[in-house]
Amino acid sequence: MTSKLDQLREITTVVADTGDIQAVARLKPVDCTTNPSIVLKALGTEMFADDMKEAIAWGKKLGGDADAAAAAVADRLAISVGAALVKLVPGRVSTEVDADLSFDTEASLKKARSIIAAYKERGIEKDRILIKLASTWEGIRAAEILQKEGIDCNLTLLFSKAQAIACADAGVFLISPFVGRILDWYKKSTGKDFTAEEDPGVLSVREIYNYYKANGIKTVVMGASFRNTGEIEALAGCDRLTIAPNLLDELSNDQGKLERKLSPETIKPAPKVTVDEKTFRWMMNEDAMATEKLAEGIRAFAKDLGTLRSQVRKELQLAAA
Repeated sequence: MTSKLDQLREITTVVADTGDIQAVARLKPVDCTTNPSIVLKALGTEMFADDMKEAIAWGKKLGGDADAAAAAVADRLAISVGAALVKLVPGRVSTEVDADLSFDTEASLKKARSIIAAYKERGIEKDRILIKLASTWEGIRAAEILQKEGIDCNLTLLFSKAQAIACADAGVFLISPFVGRILDWYKKSTGKDFTAEEDPGVLSVREIYNYYKANGIKTVVMGASFRNTGEIEALAGCDRLTIAPNLLDELSNDQGKLERKLSPETIKPAPKVTVDEKTFRWMMNEDAMATEKLAEGIRAFAKDLGTLRSQVRKELQLAAA
């Protein structure tokens, strides 16, 4: 019997949710996803020590405002992590637009274009990169414009069908509906434990997948944010799943049979809906979980981005001394 990971690869594109170079080389995913938390963790390893030195030396030459220089160096380091991952995977690497721009469409567009330009400077074309944006109304609008420019986007921090529908309407390439964070919210609010088949995060992704397939929507559904392998197995057959290395290892070491749970062949009818801004905001307002987890996720990513910039600022100060 082959491992559950190998069985999963036959029906789902497996993506690694990490900046761990060694883990990616060992597990051989098709794509990689990163976020500010992952980038911060990766840059704390010896693997990126030389990149840190190079970026600080580069930043030292910028001069001008210290905060602006620190932000520029942090951006350069995020690209360094992404560029290292591009060398290891045959597909795409997701790089995230700053979380503190999540409610600013124009600023998100500017940052996204600068990310693509920075990769191009390193010889990496846009067809190897996904621009990652929070699934706010403003983030979705930025993605709609970027998609028309030929820049594919990954809409993250997605917790509700309202967000998924708005992304589909915008022609987004890929969405990352979160599973584990939805489960976290329901466990905390109800005090209950859930089986994989009852898991509110699993059920949310299944509903979105069904809605997309029933309506011929091409946007890729990539389940994300898993707490255990049970959630992953409950979504076997989803277009893509982005999974942390420890859970990939668990699946690799499990020789049991994996049952396919999602398939375009078993879709139920789902009326197509169009979501305008007023409807989107009202639907989010009515969904306490989605509203709270979206805000919480943006705050957490912004905090980690701030931590990285602070570290860079100290390094720049030391270099200038």
